[in-house]
Parts: sequence; structure tokens; C-alpha cells
Amino acid sequence: MRWSRNSVRPALKLAAALCLAALPVSGDMAYITCQNGDALSLFDLDKGIEVARWSLPGQPAGIAVSDEAVFTVAPMAKAVRRHHPLTGEVLAEVMLDGGPTGVAYDVARDRLFVSDWYNARIWVLSGHDLSIVAELETGAAPAGLDVSANGRLLASADRDADQVSLFDADTLELVARVKTGERPYGLRFHGDGRLFVGNVGTNDVSVVDLAAAEVVATIPVGERPYGIAFAGGYGIATNQYANTLSLFDLETLSPISEIDTDEYPEGIDTTSDGQIVIANWFDNTIQVIDPETQSIIATYPTADGPRAFGRFIRP
Repeated sequence: MRWSRNSVRPALKLAAALCLAALPVSGDMAYITCQNGDALSLFDLDKGIEVARWSLPGQPAGIAVSDEAVFTVAPMAKAVRRHHPLTGEVLAEVMLDGGPTGVAYDVARDRLFVSDWYNARIWVLSGHDLSIVAELETGAAPAGLDVSANGRLLASADRDADQVSLFDADTLELVARVKTGERPYGLRFHGDGRLFVGNVGTNDVSVVDLAAAEVVATIPVGERPYGIAFAGGYGIATNQYANTLSLFDLETLSPISEIDTDEYPEGIDTTSDGQIVIANWFDNTIQVIDPETQSIIATYPTADGPRAFGRFIRP
């Protein structure tokens, strides 16, 4: 797990908030955790502007959003925070003894899941006050987390175990462990029920059939895939070392193309109108991509070191 870049840029000294009153919202909002800048950048994607930048100590990386709140994970501070989505006010905070990394929100049960990189577990927290409800055992070095669209399953990418752990999101019981490619890191459920897992060690994406609990296809992508998202009939992976996005067909599971990006793309999510937004850690930018034309249509500057590891777009 990485807390800083090889080339460290000066940390930004930010005010507690650029906007203390409720912000005018016209469209999708992107919440970008900026690790080196100890900040959370908030973008109105319809207007194409950064509308707020909130101070967020502890080198934040993980992010999850809901209608009512924004959740951030700051590994250096070992802090998980619940924020008001329009003012950035910290509504609840908990310090976790371990290596909090990935995060996913279960809207149906108001639960927050946080992976513990160092202790092979997932914390289950109350979404309201972040009190610990339970702990789940995973394989070594769990990173990315996601909850299925139907709310039935929680998935954990257990990087150093080369596997995915699947849990019943309601009962919290272990359902299956599925072997993947080497060093799975980011993952994402598709709406049709399949699970797509980016493997940074083998530069590919494992496609998991959940009914069979097995990998049914492996898709080659660029070097060191980090995050996965979907738009229309496409799957998209951010390739950290290649500075590209890999597009693949969700029906045939065959590669389509690669799109050049800014340096070190990491977090990725989908807007309500089917565009893709990525965070580029080394270039301090987010970029908006039209998957149909396979082109970058906008680039916006952020605070230093944007990561946005998780689901970061709030419609």
C-alpha cells in the first residue's frame, strides 16, 4: 500500500471549506480524495467547475457516496469520516487500529464496509455514527470493496491472497472465496450480477460468475489495472503504469481499445448520463471520457495527489 509518491509535491494549505453554506447543485457531483494535498475536491460535472475544496487531514484515498453522506478513508490518520455532502462538515469520525483502505456503502442497511490492509479483515460500521458493528475475515491485504447492485453481496479484493472474498451483505456470512489473477486490487459489480476484478500483478481483469463462484473469463488490459467501471456496453479499467484506459466489450469480453490519459490514472466512476470520470494521481487532474467516441472531453485540475478509490460520483 502506498502513502506518498516518489516525487512529493508541496502539500496544499487549505481552508476548512471554500463554501460553508449549501452549494448550488445542477448535476452530477464528483468527490475526489486528494492524498498528498490532504483535501477533498468537489466538482459540479455539468458546470465543469470545482465548487469546493475541503481540508481533509490524514492523506485520504478511499471514498464512498450516498444521497445523504460522503464517506472518506484517510489511511495515514487511520480515520474514517462521514461528511455532509454539500458543506463537507464532518458528521461522524472513527479511528481504526490497522490499515483502513477500501470502502463501500450498503444503502439498504445503512452500513459502511472498510477493508483493513494489515489485518486481513473488513470492518462493518454503522453508516450513521460509524460505530463498529462487526468484523469479517478476508484473505491477506484486502483492498477494493464493492456492494452488488441488488444489495445482496459484498466483495473484497484480497490482494496478497490472489482471491476475492464474497459475503452475504445481510447476514455477513462468507459465501465463497474465488481465485483470480495475481494481486487483485480494484473491483466492481456490474448491474447484471457479474463481478469484474482488476489484477495489478498479471495486467488483466478477472470476470467472476457469482452463481458458479468461479472466474469464467480473463481480459488482458494495460499495465497495472487499478479501478473498474462500466458505461453502456463497455467495461473500462484504469492502467496506472501505462497511463491509459482499457475498454473491453461486456458481451464478448474482448479488448476494444486503449485511450491515453494523464499520468497515473487510478479512481474511476460513471456519471448518470454514461460518461466516465477518472482521477490521475501524478498529474493532479480528473478527466471526463466519452466511451462512445473513446475520447477525452474535459480535464480539470484538482488538489495534489487525487486518488478517488471507490464510488465517488453522486448524481
